[in-house]
Amino acid sequence: MEPTSVRVDAWLWAVRVYKTRSAATAGCRAGHVRVAGDRAKAAQPVRVGDEVRVRIAGFDRILTVRRLIVKRVSAAQAAECFVDLTPPPPPRESVALAPRRDRGAGRPTKRDRRALEKLRGRLASRERDEPE
Repeated sequence: MEPTSVRVDAWLWAVRVYKTRSAATAGCRAGHVRVAGDRAKAAQPVRVGDEVRVRIAGFDRILTVRRLIVKRVSAAQAAECFVDLTPPPPPRESVALAPRRDRGAGRPTKRDRRALEKLRGRLASRERDEPE
């Protein structure tokens, strides 16, 4: 017999969103978990049909509860317990922010460092030290 509600931290751990139960509890305490749009405490019950938003590594995962489980199960079984409504991540820019140096090329030269600072929009050290 399935329960009618489960603690949100236990459910997130059981469906493998978090690696440990304590990590799920910490995520709830930090405000990274929302159930039906409201911040969720670790003991808040979650029911079938609820929308759970979890902020992990700077991105939101949007999950809709399909089945309630308390015990951690295999990844294949865990995937059947929710519907993932998370939008795909934005495409990575093909333009690199900084030029890549060959591995083992040593430290950047003064010329390389100045080119990097110019690319990043920072003032060169001489310009910063000059009085106005």
